[in-house]
Amino acid sequence: MENLLLSIEAILQWDTLLLMVVGVIAGIVFGCIPGFTITMAVALTLPFSFSLEPLQGISLMMGVWLGGASGGLISACLLGIPGTPSAMATTFDGYPMVKNGEPGRALSLGLWASFAGSLIGGIILVLAAPLLSSWAIKFGPWEFFSLMVFGLSAIATLGNGNLIKGLIAGLLGVFIGTFGLDPVGGAQRFTFGLTDLLSGFNYLPILIGIFAFSQLLSEVTKSSADKFTLDKNINLHYPISKVIKDLATSWVSVIRSSLVGTFVGALPGAGSSIANILSYDIEKKMSKHSKLFGTGRKEGIIAAEAANNSSEGGALIPTLALGIPGSAVTVMMMGALLVHGIQPGPYFLVSEPVLAYGIFLAFFISAIFMLLIQAFGIRLFLRITDIPMHYLLPVVLILCALGSFAVNNRVFDIWVLLIFGVVGYFLKKFNFTLAAFVLGVILGPMTEVNLRRAISTDADLTLFFTRPISGVLLGLTIASLIYAVVSEIRNERKLQTESSNSIKG
Repeated sequence: MENLLLSIEAILQWDTLLLMVVGVIAGIVFGCIPGFTITMAVALTLPFSFSLEPLQGISLMMGVWLGGASGGLISACLLGIPGTPSAMATTFDGYPMVKNGEPGRALSLGLWASFAGSLIGGIILVLAAPLLSSWAIKFGPWEFFSLMVFGLSAIATLGNGNLIKGLIAGLLGVFIGTFGLDPVGGAQRFTFGLTDLLSGFNYLPILIGIFAFSQLLSEVTKSSADKFTLDKNINLHYPISKVIKDLATSWVSVIRSSLVGTFVGALPGAGSSIANILSYDIEKKMSKHSKLFGTGRKEGIIAAEAANNSSEGGALIPTLALGIPGSAVTVMMMGALLVHGIQPGPYFLVSEPVLAYGIFLAFFISAIFMLLIQAFGIRLFLRITDIPMHYLLPVVLILCALGSFAVNNRVFDIWVLLIFGVVGYFLKKFNFTLAAFVLGVILGPMTEVNLRRAISTDADLTLFFTRPISGVLLGLTIASLIYAVVSEIRNERKLQTESSNSIKG
């Protein structure tokens, strides 16, 4: 109780609350601009967290995260173009509802469903993280190694439908993590005589380059128009009483979609985009009016938006309790904590209880700010889409460079940003997933360290299988890989069947 009271006192400081408000506004702005992603927005705020207290830095990033998760529905509903990948399924019924003459209803349903999903995901986070952490606190190097391997197994399912490409991207990330000094023996590896490489590649410039700069390159090379217009006289009013009634009559959809989103978010590497589409698909299959989905059904909007916001709470569960990033955004949150010398994982909730409870509270407060700010500032945020992309790109590029330089005050880190931005661009261009690459960069070195610690403690390799928790985690790893292979085979067969049918037709 004492720790909770200290967390409440820390989070209710005016400067921390102001940072959350600023973060939410920035997140909504980035979320409603087609082409700019939540991950990119959080990547740009990452350097600002270095000079802040840990709780303030995470609160700022939390605001950007939840604001962006909700902001994507604005352009998804009004323009038919998802502002973020996690708003893809929102367009399926949101845009038709707007074309049916109910723009206010579409936006209000999406906003309140996002808020409800955030609350449910946050509650599950608060209940699940301590339980998972108390179980994982018994881990030794064998269990940590098996846990990291299990996290790396998610790479197999992150190949955008291509198992081989997912594995290649992940292994490339693991390889990048080996540059620098050997973490145990101190031997130089792949330094090529460069003193800047003795400490390896700092993962923060890599993250900013992979997620932010690569997105800028993608936008520059697009040939489509970069400016979207909207009727300035559009009626966005929809009474709150009607919104509450809509949600009350669809409460089963709200809860089911939030649970689906939280579960998907807790899977390392899955992310809100998958939660958004999967929840919509489940809702459509469960509905008695499935054929009407895509024509402006309220259940479609509710399912998509409740899921993508609840997945954010789910993604924090493995990040805080196990030290395994649940999403690209939590990778950066984990990085922000590591900069301050704080290691997320089984001991985090025990060693940093005030910070842990503060993060929980920041999640709920950011959700409230997201609801209030977007509800009253929706018309202003719509004007953001009128800004030409060629004005936005240089500003974002400068922020990327400054952010990378601020990590260690080295020009070398700006080159790291540029190099990995180009790497990320080509990975995306050839359909290699960035999440698999980043998972390899983050978890690769941690896997190596725990493997060598375990072997130096006891050279008996059978301990990895005979120690119960380690054995179960390795078993889950094998099951995860088998599932990925089976899914790949099924997809290949499905494509072959569709191809043969089209030829016959």
